[in-house]
Amino acid sequence: MAKVTANQNFSKIGERFSLQERKLQTRETSPGFIKFLGTAGARFVMIRQLRASGGLWISTKGKNILVDPGPGSIVCCARSKPKLDPGKLDAIILTHKHLDHSNDINVMIEAMTEGGFKKRGVVFAPGDALEKDPVIFNYVKEFPEKIEVLSPNKTYNAGEFTFETSMRHIHPAETYGLKFKMGKESVGLLVDTKYFKELTDFYRVDILIIGVVFFEPRPGIDHLSLPDAIQLIKDIKPKKTILTHFGMTMLKAKPHILAERLKVELKTEVVAAYDGLNLAF
Repeated sequence: MAKVTANQNFSKIGERFSLQERKLQTRETSPGFIKFLGTAGARFVMIRQLRASGGLWISTKGKNILVDPGPGSIVCCARSKPKLDPGKLDAIILTHKHLDHSNDINVMIEAMTEGGFKKRGVVFAPGDALEKDPVIFNYVKEFPEKIEVLSPNKTYNAGEFTFETSMRHIHPAETYGLKFKMGKESVGLLVDTKYFKELTDFYRVDILIIGVVFFEPRPGIDHLSLPDAIQLIKDIKPKKTILTHFGMTMLKAKPHILAERLKVELKTEVVAAYDGLNLAF
């Protein structure tokens, strides 16, 4: 089962965490880990950098994968304790092209390929991130070994790392969530979307990472709220749920307190992510 590591918060922004969480510390040199290079969701938390917005770094089976390198991703890697070297990336995945998920995609591709001098790595992105109003510069497209266009409900490989895309989410940009294995655990990354019942079937996993932007529903805006997340947790019944991608209303409601409350009410493990959180496997 994944364990939570409370590494130094490189952004120096966030909440104080309970002694119980700190007792769950483990070494980052474990066989695999997922590190949160940011937990910002929506525009204003990102713009004000109330939480960092660097994405997720996944290390497993000797491969390093970066998901959704938003603003400051390369800075978050440099400030991570220990540092994360983008030159050791094997793949970069964009779930969708919105700036809080894609702003640093070009610099991270340059870093992965040593400024374009070493043709290596794979970039995965939805078609509209590459073609219609693209977020990856044309000259940068020549740097990776391969660019693959994501489609719904398909399996992709970056060496030993395999992941599956979800159905298309209900969101203004073409958006896909992810499902993959970390050791013996199945992990789901449920990113920006309006709630719909079919999400439950795809995201039946051991560990659910879910983006919760709003404390209460916001009709007409295609993001999940805390009540949506509660319903999904009840239906999916994961062993562990990690709440992340917080908007202003979630930050004001104090995610770590909400997670403790949900842990009691739902009788399952719920953790509020923070910048620098490390899940070790």
